[in-house]
Amino acid sequence: MYAVIKTGGKQYRVKQDDVLTVELLPGESGDTFNFDQVLMVSGESGVSVGSPLLSGASVSAEVVGPARGERLMIFKKKRRKHHRRKMGHRQDLTKVRITGISAG
Repeated sequence: MYAVIKTGGKQYRVKQDDVLTVELLPGESGDTFNFDQVLMVSGESGVSVGSPLLSGASVSAEVVGPARGERLMIFKKKRRKHHRRKMGHRQDLTKVRITGISAG
């Protein structure tokens, strides 16, 4: 059984006991979280597709802990002006473990 959920502007295909990294969610390690924006659920009874969301379906997850994304370098330069600017960025993320899928 698997589901397609939407969180943080992205879509993820998840199944039970998957560990995935999503955009920063409120909560600490050990907290539970419900994803209500379920786009599709596939199970023994077949595939259910929402338009755009499935009503009553939810995916429960447990927060494993915080994470950081990979380092991105931003470099700006104006030619012939001796103007250079170098900055970096690391996105804050959250690791979650999928504990259950409910088709509703």
